[in-house]
Amino acid sequence: MRQQIVTAWNFIFNADVSPLRHIPDSKRRHLVLQTLGFMWAVSFAVALGSYTILAISVLGHFVLIAAAAITVATYTTAAKKPHLFMRGSGRRSDGEHD
Repeated sequence: MRQQIVTAWNFIFNADVSPLRHIPDSKRRHLVLQTLGFMWAVSFAVALGSYTILAISVLGHFVLIAAAAITVATYTTAAKKPHLFMRGSGRRSDGEHD
């Protein structure tokens, strides 16, 4: 297992072992390796940040979806059973007279 880790490490980070060894200029090879390293650092930072903020994002989306569902339910009820909104309002419907 230890040898596999060392081999994998060298394949990724050792420019004399990795496929970057085919780039003839060592300065260019180093630049490419540094660029890849920076890319991976940013990728992990973005991923970790999104995992950390995920709970807040899920909560925000839940609130928006709940608001949309309540609005649809209210409009549907108002269209099909408008009398439900008149309960306890102290008003009489048009058909009720003294």
